[in-house]
Amino acid sequence: MKKKHLKLNIMSLFFVAVSLLSITLAWFAYSGIANTATEVDVKAWYIEFSKNNETVSNEVVLSLNDIYPGMETVTEKIDVKNLGDTDAKIDYTIESARILDEELKTSDNSTGQVLDKLSHDYPFHVNISLNKDFVKAHDDTSEFEVSVSWPLDSLDNSKDSEWGSKAYQFQESEEKKHQDGSNYQVRTSLKIVISIKAEQYVLDNEAPDMDYYLGKLILYDVEKNAPCDSISSTCLKTYVIDDNNKVGDVNVSLLPDLFQSYSVGSYNDYNGLLSSITDKINVSTRALTVEDVVNIISRDIDSSYLVRDGISDVIIGNLKYNDRFTQELNLLTSGNGYYRFSNQKFPYLSTSKCYWINKDYNTDRAFALVKVDDNNSKVYGELKTSECSVVPVLEVSKAKLEG
Repeated sequence: MKKKHLKLNIMSLFFVAVSLLSITLAWFAYSGIANTATEVDVKAWYIEFSKNNETVSNEVVLSLNDIYPGMETVTEKIDVKNLGDTDAKIDYTIESARILDEELKTSDNSTGQVLDKLSHDYPFHVNISLNKDFVKAHDDTSEFEVSVSWPLDSLDNSKDSEWGSKAYQFQESEEKKHQDGSNYQVRTSLKIVISIKAEQYVLDNEAPDMDYYLGKLILYDVEKNAPCDSISSTCLKTYVIDDNNKVGDVNVSLLPDLFQSYSVGSYNDYNGLLSSITDKINVSTRALTVEDVVNIISRDIDSSYLVRDGISDVIIGNLKYNDRFTQELNLLTSGNGYYRFSNQKFPYLSTSKCYWINKDYNTDRAFALVKVDDNNSKVYGELKTSECSVVPVLEVSKAKLEG
């Protein structure tokens, strides 16, 4: 069979020409009574979308024509910058998605399902990420990113061949239509349109809590159960590990700095080791879970990978939809695999000491976290008889932090 790869024209992975939406500029009037006169404050709404320091539209068009097994991961990034006077909430929707002749159903509530399908259900993977779902007024920035990849070896050669054949037949059909009518515009093999949305930030229970974003450093005294100002034996560096803390959430999850000293022992003694720490502090705690760590590192769609024996590494991708997390974790354990992630992207998860994560990997091993080298760390299966550290997750009331 003649095999024809899906071609990726990098120049066509583009952000369409500047329009009125490319720099969204408006004015909002906020009124209030002062003394006996009415005063009106006018605030600018000014959101800029830029790629490589050039202004672009908020509509992202992926027009893919030649991708193939073993291709290098291609990424594109947009900076969403708030140059205005009021905070903004950032989100995105998949407006349309077509793969060959298949039109994926998209609607206001379907982005999660479509994103899951694009991320996992084809031999190639399209992943989308937004590192922060808000931008504060006066020069705050969030980064929107798209990545496209196709691992060389998926252990499913039939699927690779099937898609190679489908792509060939589709492109032959498109070329024939063009020959039959020169006005016919040949379609690319894949086309996905994504709209990045910036809306005025409204303070309600479902809004992202801008005070407790992922990775934020907070000094907290575990003896006084209160925030503190200077690091000491009880005033610890901690980091927010909530993937999406909302205003309506009562608590925030804080991970103490992994370079501090904690109890060390085998996984068989995990509960006792955790208790030996928590008995000495005056804060509600829980165990560190695989979901905590993997939900964080999977946000990086460029350098967080699932690594398994005898198969190409694959970007972890979106794990939020239905039971996708469980399915992917089973793929990892059945393939004797581990998750690899960037120390630079997640420094608060990087440590040369191994740390237990509270979940069995298999009968003999449990999940653990450790630094591999200067560039990467991993979530893997460590023998339960090994000696690793244990760290509690602090469940802290926001009222404590704000009071």
